[in-house]
Amino acid sequence: MNPSDIPAYMAHVGVAARAAATAMAASSTAARNLALTRLAARLREQVAALQQANALDLEAARANGLAGPLLDRLKLTPPIIETVAEGCEQIAAMPDPVGEISGVKRQPSGISVGQMRVPLGVFGMIYESRPNVTIEAASLAIKSGNACILRGGSEALQSNLALWQQVQAALVDAGLPAEAVQLVQTADRAAVGRLIAMPEYVDVIIPRGGKSLIERISAEARVPVIKHLDGNCHVYVDAQVDLDLAVTVTDNAKTQKYSPCNAAESLLVHRAVAAQFLPRIGAIFAAKGVQMRCDAGAKALLTAGDVVDATEADWSEEYLAPIISIKLVDSLDEAIAHINRYGSHHTDAILTTNHPHAMRFLREVDSASVMVNASTRFADGFEYGLGAEIGISTDKFHARGPVGLEGLTSLKWVVLGQGETRR
Repeated sequence: MNPSDIPAYMAHVGVAARAAATAMAASSTAARNLALTRLAARLREQVAALQQANALDLEAARANGLAGPLLDRLKLTPPIIETVAEGCEQIAAMPDPVGEISGVKRQPSGISVGQMRVPLGVFGMIYESRPNVTIEAASLAIKSGNACILRGGSEALQSNLALWQQVQAALVDAGLPAEAVQLVQTADRAAVGRLIAMPEYVDVIIPRGGKSLIERISAEARVPVIKHLDGNCHVYVDAQVDLDLAVTVTDNAKTQKYSPCNAAESLLVHRAVAAQFLPRIGAIFAAKGVQMRCDAGAKALLTAGDVVDATEADWSEEYLAPIISIKLVDSLDEAIAHINRYGSHHTDAILTTNHPHAMRFLREVDSASVMVNASTRFADGFEYGLGAEIGISTDKFHARGPVGLEGLTSLKWVVLGQGETRR
């Protein structure tokens, strides 16, 4: 099929995906697990070839002036390949959610009613830069008995093609349909427009990329969308806190890696500990070249490094860069109110030794992941034990937070009877 004829090409992809989804839903756990272990083995065998393909993308991206954080996301290094291979094996070792029946209760009529977990069917994945997402999406689709249609960014086309070839080969190795994972083989943006408007073939769309991409998908899709728009993640340092722990965790949340959506972008510090805490973390940020955008109280306590006045816009900003906003607060109430107003409902953490404060923060902060005394960088499917994640959802229905296997399944009601009839 010629990818240049977008309507015909995407219809062909959709028909193949729907047929493959039927086969995947009926496939055995053993076959799906075999596909995943074969994929892990193939990835390890093909490290050199995968890096060659990735080098072509990196060279073109640099020539086109791709920004630093996006270049970082584009890299497919041996450690990244090993991580996604491990993710495949971890998913293979996990219990199969498909077909699980739960909550069965006998009713007065004599029937037993419960719920069965089933695949969603076909999901479309639209993503930018990170080629490792190709494997994460494919592996989760395989294990959850779904089919998927992947559309990566044009900047990663060669890398994605090389990875996808390994996925299809692994599916064939396991006796599963190669079309269970398809990659859209054109950079034409019209293909995205078709993918998000094919409810007859696609059950859900998962965009993973910049805010502009996700806003466009959300506005134009005729298919349900699982999404998050921003990752404005907060760290709040409470009045009662282990200062050494607070310095270590805050540093990690901000500087371990700047480009992910779970990196901390805003730091709130209780005024009672600000004079002890801020100079210490400020010295670390200064040494690492992190710009600090501060309110007046925080600025007065920071004498080293790149310290500037924050604007109102800074409290809502996702930087994905060595920049952090810093604000002093007078209470836990003020911290929670600030986070719920300016945050993106992604991931927020409290650093405290006060248990009641920790529990209030967990209950009242309206975010998909809420943490106590841990770095926001843990908000990740692999770290949560999901094997990998298809994305992170800040929606409040179906799936919230890192979306793994269960997020790619649905529940249907099942009724077990012995000839009962309704009166």
